Amino acid sequence: MKSLHHFLQDNKTYLNTNFEGVLHIMDSIQKASIIISKKVRKAGLLNITGEAGATNVQGESQKKLDIIANDIFIEALTTSGYCCGIASEENDDILIIDSKNGQYLVCMDPLDGSSNIDVNVSIGTIFSIYKKLDENTPVTVDDFLQKGNKQLAAGYVLYGSSTMMVFTSGNGVNGFTYDSDKNDFYLSNPNMNSPKNGTIYSLNQGNFIEFPIGVQNYIHYCQEKDKESNRPYSLRYIGSLVADFHRNLQKGGIFIYPPTAKTPNGKLRLLYECNPMAFIAEQSGGKAFTHNQRILDIKPTEIHQRVSLFIGSSEMVNKALDFVKEY
Repeated sequence: MKSLHHFLQDNKTYLNTNFEGVLHIMDSIQKASIIISKKVRKAGLLNITGEAGATNVQGESQKKLDIIANDIFIEALTTSGYCCGIASEENDDILIIDSKNGQYLVCMDPLDGSSNIDVNVSIGTIFSIYKKLDENTPVTVDDFLQKGNKQLAAGYVLYGSSTMMVFTSGNGVNGFTYDSDKNDFYLSNPNMNSPKNGTIYSLNQGNFIEFPIGVQNYIHYCQEKDKESNRPYSLRYIGSLVADFHRNLQKGGIFIYPPTAKTPNGKLRLLYECNPMAFIAEQSGGKAFTHNQRILDIKPTEIHQRVSLFIGSSEMVNKALDFVKEY
């Protein structure tokens, strides 16, 4: 079996011209993910479940593990020697790092689906890596406001029945499973490809009344009986983007987080969630759009910008957007 580090080392072209810097940052992300995985496995015994008593910049209650995971990643990336800036869902502002070789930026959601922590359901980490705009100038917010199509690499870590990292740097998608005996990630799912179609739709249907008419009509379409298209589809929703996307990536499906009356621009974060997952989706043959635009073409205007998301199997995303465009 080939470890993640050796896989990247043996396939230098996989990281294009940014080999050394991205490799060191990936080593740091791997290290942090292993620490978090071990803490997740013992969360109930370590008294790190439940509310932390604080809120993040979006006004959402933070879990204890949210803060712990954020601190672990920041420490690992700060000591990588190649990361000069971090934007995290859990921090109000960007974190600038004084790094000798630092030319790279990391955007991250340290613990996606944290509402699932207390009930022992799958959660994850989402990350992406960019190169700063000008290597001769200090890091600013503008360095983080790059379109998603400028990502050098992106991935997610799923803390489920096993801990798995799914990664791309623009040359396909590969999955690596954590081996606790060897304390390392090993290639387990090479060349992951999203099925063009599927029979799963994932969204919080409890908010149905708040959805735009086009999304409501697409849900009705998913529920209709039609033998030729294998409908009705199955509703599967875990409430963790990482877990829902990962299932649909392997089995074929669509994940939807549409705009609503309360969140007309959408709710998911462009930098920390949508851009990294869109990069992975497209590299695996899938698609990722807002209700009216390709995710990777959006020019961010702020680090905590929110958007809607339709992501997954290409034909299912196309069909959903056809319904949305009618209204």
